[in-house]
Amino acid sequence: MIIRYFGAAKAATGVEEQALPLPDGGTLAQVLELLAREHPVPAAAGAPALPAVLARSSFLRNETALKDHAAVLEDRDVIDILPPFAGG
Repeated sequence: MIIRYFGAAKAATGVEEQALPLPDGGTLAQVLELLAREHPVPAAAGAPALPAVLARSSFLRNETALKDHAAVLEDRDVIDILPPFAGG
């Protein structure tokens, strides 16, 4: 599976994307827990910690909104992590 980070999630991890092996029957909740454990501290000074970013983010699976954290994912899925953002 590919995880793509945007905005504050990218700042927290220091990467734009990463490959993540997915165990059979893995859910979005499990993936988020794994990512929070893998990136417990910010990648750079002044960046937010990923666990805090994940708590307020939205998620896309293969470019479609995914709100159900119990959803079973597939290894070929692409998950986008989209923190809230402001703009105008």
